[in-house]
Amino acid sequence: MRKLDNSELDRKSVEDFKSAEKTPLILVLDDIRSLHNIGSVFRTADAFLIEKIYLCGITATPPNKEIHKTALGATETVAWEHAKDVLEVIADLQKENVSVFAVEQVENSIFLQDFKPETGKKYALVFGNEVFGVNQNAVAASDGCIEIPQLGSKHSLNISVSAGIVVWDLFQKMGAK
Repeated sequence: MRKLDNSELDRKSVEDFKSAEKTPLILVLDDIRSLHNIGSVFRTADAFLIEKIYLCGITATPPNKEIHKTALGATETVAWEHAKDVLEVIADLQKENVSVFAVEQVENSIFLQDFKPETGKKYALVFGNEVFGVNQNAVAASDGCIEIPQLGSKHSLNISVSAGIVVWDLFQKMGAK
């Protein structure tokens, strides 16, 4: 085996990324405190051609040196928008026939491995604060909740790790290439 050089990775230019067909996923980050978590989610969104990221509440926005450290330029490729109120974002997305799912541990959640996205449907995933998770009002406003099963003692994953797991899972279930 030989490690590939950067020139062999078929990387898209910013223009190519913006014009490429996107994975029908929108990420909603609500009250994320860590700038590194925000940057990491941008990088994941770039990797899987995610349509858009909403940065809600206290979630910081680009340009920001600390976000850039982990985003590595993904803030230039992935479409994003800041919104003050996550509940308004959820309601607006639902009006556009986007199915909104909070990623949280709640009663009657759907385990990630059991979630089956519908063909041709667009989804939004809501991720919450590092300490408190997705707030209860956002959970209640969502169409459902997806839970990442965890077997250890913490039952808590970093938000950027959770986003990576869920985005990858839905990306491959949606048959994206």
